Amino acid sequence: MVVMAAGEQARHWEHPGLPGVDLLRARYIRHTFARHAHDGYVIAAVTGGVEGIGLPGGAERAGAGGVVLINPGTPHTAYAGTEGGWSYRVLYPEPGVVASVAAETSSLRGTPAFTTTVLHDPATAGMIADVHRAAEHDNPLAADTVLRLVVARLLARHGSAPTGPAVTPSGGPVAAARARDLLAASLAGPPSLERLAAETGVSPFALLRAFKKAYGLPPHAWLTGERIRAARRLLEAGASPADTAAAVGFSDQPHLNRHFTRIVGVPPGAYQRERKNIQDRTGGLLLPSAV
Repeated sequence: MVVMAAGEQARHWEHPGLPGVDLLRARYIRHTFARHAHDGYVIAAVTGGVEGIGLPGGAERAGAGGVVLINPGTPHTAYAGTEGGWSYRVLYPEPGVVASVAAETSSLRGTPAFTTTVLHDPATAGMIADVHRAAEHDNPLAADTVLRLVVARLLARHGSAPTGPAVTPSGGPVAAARARDLLAASLAGPPSLERLAAETGVSPFALLRAFKKAYGLPPHAWLTGERIRAARRLLEAGASPADTAAAVGFSDQPHLNRHFTRIVGVPPGAYQRERKNIQDRTGGLLLPSAV
């Protein structure tokens, strides 16, 4: 656990016996997560206090015994819902992990979606905490077993089939996708909004509207999230935080530290130390993380 602000602690890690699943155990009081989205799922159990969650449809709150479910690609924030903050245990499974459970236990195929975000379900919250406890006690058999049971339980009660686009994207969506690709290819020196608009054939305001509609975030916020994804990969590969900051386009290491902590929940140095511990335990093999 890394100590952050007064009274705050967090550990973001991955057990080698749970490939494709990141774990976060934390207590936050003043910490606020910047609006961001994950490639995978968020499955969280609130163990104390109240968590506030900012979502595209509005804000929600989850207290002790609550479960928070966020689908891949959904922009969201997290913050203290009460003066005393909140504590929770989070699972971040990659889409393939959830899809494999769905294929074995239900008629859902592809990448399923959860139909609710916050529910009060102490039993399920306890199962999420049990996955953490098993991993912390180095019992991957128990951790993997309970993980699959809790995902199957949630899919059976709150899962739905994925929804695809009704029509072939054109116009605004094509411009948004092109802008996204340009930004992803130029993390350290991204084009200006005017240049993005010129490259995609739409006006700057039209691009802003299309991009936010497609990805839930304006281009600059999406770019920050993409930089953090790239930073995680570099840190896992052993790059120093200072070199990582320069490589992904942050002005300096404190700039990286600030954004990394606001999105991942721990500073980059603490994140890297946890990954190094895994490498040491697995003889240098580091399993890919879900960002």
